[in-house]
Amino acid sequence: MSNIETDAYNVTAEELRQFVERFEHLEAEKKDIADQQKEVLAEAKGRGYDIKVLRKIIALRKRKPDEIAEEEAVLDLYKAALGM
Repeated sequence: MSNIETDAYNVTAEELRQFVERFEHLEAEKKDIADQQKEVLAEAKGRGYDIKVLRKIIALRKRKPDEIAEEEAVLDLYKAALGM
């Protein structure tokens, strides 16, 4: 390889290493956040809250009110059709 090719390879390798290290750092942060979320849910469970319901509430808060209302209306319709 010529010096130019070697230099280009070194720059590319360093840049690639930086991308990989940034990604790995983000993965570690994501794991830390997931661990913190588990701790919050464990604390809530310890205080007597139903974690299954709590997770549903969290999921609902991410959605638009119109989407929730439509889903609930269809759910009510299906339940009525089944005599529930």
